[in-house]
Amino acid sequence: MVHRRLPRPAELRELLRPAPIQLNATDRRLTRAGSIADLRALAQRRAPRAVFDYTDGAAGVGELALRRARETFQRLEFHPSVLNDVSSVSTETTILGKPSAQPFALAPTGFTRMMHTEGECAVVKVAERAGIPYALSTMGTTTIEDMAAAGPDARKWFQLYLWRDRAPAKDLLDRAIASGYDTLLLTVDTPVAGARLRDVHNGLTVPPQLTLRTFLDGALHPRWWFDLLTTEPLAFASLSSSEGTVADLIDRVFDPAITLADLEWLRGAWPGSLVAKGVQSVTDAERVVAAGADAVLLSSHGGRQLDRAPVPLELVPSVREKLDGRAEVLVDTGITTGADVVAAIALGAHAALVGRAYLYGLMAGGERGVARAVRILSDEVARTMALLGVTSVDQLRPAHVSFRP
Repeated sequence: MVHRRLPRPAELRELLRPAPIQLNATDRRLTRAGSIADLRALAQRRAPRAVFDYTDGAAGVGELALRRARETFQRLEFHPSVLNDVSSVSTETTILGKPSAQPFALAPTGFTRMMHTEGECAVVKVAERAGIPYALSTMGTTTIEDMAAAGPDARKWFQLYLWRDRAPAKDLLDRAIASGYDTLLLTVDTPVAGARLRDVHNGLTVPPQLTLRTFLDGALHPRWWFDLLTTEPLAFASLSSSEGTVADLIDRVFDPAITLADLEWLRGAWPGSLVAKGVQSVTDAERVVAAGADAVLLSSHGGRQLDRAPVPLELVPSVREKLDGRAEVLVDTGITTGADVVAAIALGAHAALVGRAYLYGLMAGGERGVARAVRILSDEVARTMALLGVTSVDQLRPAHVSFRP
């Protein structure tokens, strides 16, 4: 039998205490986002469909390369060790010879101001505060110098596509060196553009054109269009030719004849760390390291180039073993949680790169959204490490994770 009583006033005060009121609508939305999946849902509501699909989509009819990469992370099983003192967990590590507060970096992404007008400047400010690297893309919408000014103390990387004409590339290198960028990522998996069918279906052009479809979509996303029309024109900062679709631009400007000789040329022209981005086999990893790369970034370009490409995560153990300390191994594609990052490190990667994850945050809330994405990932990394029973990144081993059948 239950004995009932009247609650004491002190007990009522605790129950009826109002939660803090957040007046800013963006802050309210972001506070309720507990995962990158939550930020993705917010981004889908906040951004026009063509903009969201440009970020969210991949190559091919079934977008198999991206889907398989994500399914591979879902197949992973952790093997924790219990009864270890994890009262203090450090996520700090070293990436390409310099410290990073997290075992992940923010990947280069194209046309970033399309997602939110704050663009790359918002991202580099977050990276600076978080103590992690951020890479500006050749197809970025902020200049090398402006990004450096926005994050003067950030660790800045630059991603390069090679033109058919090498002179513009050399100019970009010189500007990046002068602006304090310490790492160059040469993208090697884009001799031609991938078949990004969502962009085709949405009629996405650079800059966006006002069609009946975009006009109707704009009625549902007036804030995005207001920002577009009342801020600096949306354009590629490092490219003078930007008419048509993104695929048109890639096929028109970038060089399909790039070879190892170009990597060797860059090795002589770039004084900092050199990364070959888009390596998808053990053989190619060996080749680019022999040509002068300090690291390989195992990547299928987020699944946006060759559909049915290898899953980068699955290549990590064999590439790490084959390179045997001669170069660092980085990995991207399909990473949506801090647990994914931890798994990649345990399998042998020195660091992971995330792209879509922070772009969802950018679309959801500008700089504050990026900060929320980085906070979510950072918390998940630390929590996963503690639950595995490790207190530092260098304690992660292949024994901590395996692939389920």
